[in-house]
Amino acid sequence: MNGQESVTPLRLGTRRSALAMAQSGMVAREVTRVTGRPVELVEITTYGDTSREALAQIGGTGVFVSALRDALLEGRIDLAVHSLKDLPTAAPAGLLLAAVPEREDVRDALVARDGLALEQLVEKLAGHPARIGTGSPRRMAQLNAWAAANGAAIETVPIRGNVDTRIGYVAKGELDAVVLATAGLNRLGRSTEITEHLDPELMLPAPGQGALAVECVDPALAQRLAALDHLPTRAAVVAERALLAALEAGCSAPVAALAGWTGTELRLEGVVGTVDGATLLKMTANGPIVQDEAAEEQAAALGRALAARLLAAGAANLMGERVR
Repeated sequence: MNGQESVTPLRLGTRRSALAMAQSGMVAREVTRVTGRPVELVEITTYGDTSREALAQIGGTGVFVSALRDALLEGRIDLAVHSLKDLPTAAPAGLLLAAVPEREDVRDALVARDGLALEQLVEKLAGHPARIGTGSPRRMAQLNAWAAANGAAIETVPIRGNVDTRIGYVAKGELDAVVLATAGLNRLGRSTEITEHLDPELMLPAPGQGALAVECVDPALAQRLAALDHLPTRAAVVAERALLAALEAGCSAPVAALAGWTGTELRLEGVVGTVDGATLLKMTANGPIVQDEAAEEQAAALGRALAARLLAAGAANLMGERVR
C-alpha cells in the first residue's frame, strides 16, 4: 500500500437511522484502528427505511440491506455494516462477510409506563389488557404465549418506526409498553429507559440479534477486517442462521433462535410458533465445537439438525407461507 492509499478514506455504507449511524460509527473507529485508514460514513436509504408497511407485508427479508449491498457491488462504498439479524440467510455472490464483531446483549427489553416490569404492568392494569407494541411476529408469538400461560391480559399492537417513535408511543400514553432489542438501546446510550430485560426463557431473540455484520467486496480489505472478527460470536450466529435457513423462514416469520457457549460446547435453542401464541414449539440441541477453521460448518450442522427436528414436529404448519 503506497502513501497515497494509506490516507484515502474507506467509504463505509450505513443506513440513516440513529441506531445504524451509532453502530456504524463504532465499527468505523475499529476499522481505522486495524487498517490505519480514516473512514467516512456514507448514508444510504433502504426500502425498509422509507416504507411504512409492516415488515411482514413488504417481505421483511433483506429490505434493510439490499440498497447497501447494491452500493458495494457498484463500487460506491468499500464496506457496509448491517444488523446481522436483518441479513438474508443466502450468501450473495461477490460479497464477503469480512467480520462479525463480538456480540452485544442478546436480550429483548421492555420499555413500559411508570417504570414497570411486565408482570407489574399486567397487575396494575387488571381488568384492561396491557397494550404492548412490537413490529415482530416473533415477539408477538412469545408475548401471547406467555400471557396465555400466566392468565395475563395483553394486546400486542403492530408498530413500525425508529426507537424514538416506538418509545414515544409509551411516553404519549398511546401504548402501555413496547419491546425493543437491548443491544440497540445500549448502542444509543438509552439503556436507562429499559424497565425490564426479558429473560430468553420468556422471549428468545431473533437469529443474529445483538450482532453486527461487516461486508465488503475486496479480498485484501476483508483480510484486514478479519481482525474485527469474534469467532465465538460468528459460530453462534452461524448456528442460529442455519436453523432459520433450513426452516425456509424469512425474518417476518415467528422464529427465534439463540446459541450460547458452555466451555467448548455450543447450545442452540429454537422456537417456532403462531403469532397468537396458541402454539409454541421449543427445542434445544448441543454439540462440541472446535473453534478453528471448521467451526462454522460444525455450527451450521447443529442448526440444520435442530431445524430438522422442529420440522418433524410440525414447525412448517406454524409459520404460514415459507420462503422459497
